[in-house]
Amino acid sequence: MTCSHYLFYISQNYSFEILRPLQKIIWQQGGKVLWFVDGNDVNFDNFTREEIVTTDPVHAVEFSPKATYVPGNVVPGFIPGLKIQVFHGLEWKKKGHFGMRGCFDLYCTHGPATTLRFEQLAKQYGHFDVIETGWPKLDGLFTSESYQWAEQTSQKIVLFAPTFSPALTAAPALFEQISRLVAEKDWQWLVKFHPKMDQTWIDKYKALDLDNLKVVQDSDVAHLLQVADVMVSDTSSIIGEFSLLGKPAVTLNNSQPGPYLIDIAHADQLEEAIEQAFASTPTMKEHISDYAQDLHPYNDGLSAQRILDATNHMLENGRAHLKSKPLNLFRNLKMRRKLSYWKF
Repeated sequence: MTCSHYLFYISQNYSFEILRPLQKIIWQQGGKVLWFVDGNDVNFDNFTREEIVTTDPVHAVEFSPKATYVPGNVVPGFIPGLKIQVFHGLEWKKKGHFGMRGCFDLYCTHGPATTLRFEQLAKQYGHFDVIETGWPKLDGLFTSESYQWAEQTSQKIVLFAPTFSPALTAAPALFEQISRLVAEKDWQWLVKFHPKMDQTWIDKYKALDLDNLKVVQDSDVAHLLQVADVMVSDTSSIIGEFSLLGKPAVTLNNSQPGPYLIDIAHADQLEEAIEQAFASTPTMKEHISDYAQDLHPYNDGLSAQRILDATNHMLENGRAHLKSKPLNLFRNLKMRRKLSYWKF
C-alpha cells in the first residue's frame, strides 16, 4: 500500500498550533507530512526532530502530495494535489477573510458564522467545495492544562492579547491604563502578543517589569486561555477562542462588536469594563455561549479528523462536479518568481 503524502504550506509561526493536530492524525494513519516553509518569518527551532521540513519548491513538488493544507491566503498552483484552506484564525470580521483568490479546491470552515457565507461563494464561483469541520488548532483547547508561572497567586487573572495590525491593535492605546492598573490593582496580568507584533510595543510592556505582569513568549495559547478569567483585546481572532471556554472579553474598538463582548471606545473605560467582566451576568454568559456555537460548535477534539475525512472524500470523488479554478497567471508567476521555481 502506497503511503499517502500531505504537504503543509506555511509562512508564519502560528501555523504550528494549527497544523500539528492534523499531522498527528496523518501519522497515526500511516501517512507522511512535509512542511514547506515560504519566507523568513518561520522560526526553524520550532520544528521537532520527527518533522520533515523544506524550503525547496522542487522538494515539495517531488514529494507529490495528495493534498496541501494552508493556514494562509495563497498557495502555489504548481504544487500537485488538492489545495485545502484551513484558515489562520477564527476572526471572520477582518478584511479579506472571505476574499476569493482562486487557489483552493476545498474550504474547511469552522462553524455557521463562516460556513454559510462560504457556501454562498461556492455557488457563485463554482470552483471549490465547502465542508464544515471545525478548526484543528482547537482540538486540544478544552483539555489543555492551565498555564502556571513562578509569580502566580490566587488573584484574578487578566490576559491581554492584542492583534498586531496597526489599524486594529490596542497595544499602544491601552499601555498607560494597563501600566496604571498593574501598579494599583492586585490582578495578575498575562500578556501574549501576536507573532507579528511590532517589537517596540513588546519591549515597552516587558519593561514594566512588575511581579503581577508577565509577557509570555510560549507559542502555546490554549493553556493561557484556560488560566485567564478575563481577556482584554481588540479585533483579534483569539477572542473567539476565549469565548469557546465561556469566558468574557473586553475589547477596544472591536470592528463588529456584539453582545458577547464588553466593547469600549476609550482607554479610560478599561478598569470599569474589566470589573464588569469579572462579574459577568447570566445574560452575558448566554450571549457568549450563543456566539461560540455560531463560531465553532465543536468541542470534541475531532476537527483534524474531520478535515482529513473531508480531504479523502474529495480525493475519492474528484472535482468533476466543479468548474476549473481560475488560471491566476499573474499570481502564479509572482509565486514562481518568489520561490525561484520555473519548471512547467
